Amino acid sequence: MKATATEISARLDERLARSPVRDGFVERQHFADAAAALWLEGELVHLEDLVLHDAHMDIRTPTHELTRAHAVVRTRRRIFSQKPNWALGRDGFLSLTSRGGAMPAAGQKSREGEGTETRAGEADVRDDAEDDLLAEEFAEIDAVLARSSKILSGADVPARTPRSDERPDLIYDLDWNEEERLAEWQDVIARTRDLPVVLRGAILFEAWSDIEVLQHAAWLGPLLVAALLRQEGLAAQHLAGLHIGAKNIPRERRRARNRSDRLLASLDAIHDAAVAGLKEHDRLVLAKSQMERRLRERRASSKLPDLVELVLARPLVSTGMIQETLKVSKQGALNLVSELSLREMTGRGRFRAWGIV
Repeated sequence: MKATATEISARLDERLARSPVRDGFVERQHFADAAAALWLEGELVHLEDLVLHDAHMDIRTPTHELTRAHAVVRTRRRIFSQKPNWALGRDGFLSLTSRGGAMPAAGQKSREGEGTETRAGEADVRDDAEDDLLAEEFAEIDAVLARSSKILSGADVPARTPRSDERPDLIYDLDWNEEERLAEWQDVIARTRDLPVVLRGAILFEAWSDIEVLQHAAWLGPLLVAALLRQEGLAAQHLAGLHIGAKNIPRERRRARNRSDRLLASLDAIHDAAVAGLKEHDRLVLAKSQMERRLRERRASSKLPDLVELVLARPLVSTGMIQETLKVSKQGALNLVSELSLREMTGRGRFRAWGIV
């Protein structure tokens, strides 16, 4: 099984190395893997809602599950945009696990209650507790707004994780020592350094689930394992969708009492992720060749080639997405869709979206 998983993963990566649909494949994997990650946790996130949320075109109020799935998408993009050894390096690991620390915002009090900045003339009004409290609240609001603006603009913003003594016991188990569990998982990384990469990935995959490292980010483990496969060169051209592979494994195998059975399930997850990737890649290549036939004898200013690239990079596209990306009118977007003969995905009257067959 180890040899088969290695062979198929290498074959997928080799195809992607010279594939004309590599960028679209990578983007699609981000969305599919995020939806699968929430599915493994027992939450259903519709792919169309996730794509529209990513494009800031929600048709309904985003749910908590949707925002968590989008966090998986952003994290995958962040890992893939960095160097292959970044995620498991010191800086990347601390940032991804929210252990990098954050400085208090300017004008805001530190955790110990000491002011970080003191303006001229404020010494005379320190006794006014209400004014100080109001200023602190405004500073926190400003910090949240600034952070939200960075996230919406696509900038990499590390997640802020409160200290264990600040976490509400209704949501967090205060006895859950994440630092100790992270150290235990990192020790597994060190002890498996000489093993073949696929076997090492399966061991780390199983260990993350067995140790239960993070309380509210169980999806981060498979992403770190995928980063390891990329770092070792087995999946250098993409970030493996291990959640997609694990979704095909029955829960009884993934949660088996015998560790050997869990390891075999992890190996199967890596294998199935590569198989699913090969099928998706071949489907995209076929769809691209079919759509490009409609581009023959088109004028140079035609928007159809741009629409082809957009459709390949997203599981579905809406009229609004086409309008904003291609800078065309609503009717122009509908005309372009009809020329490519895209399949309608929603079947709704007021909101319509399309994708490749």
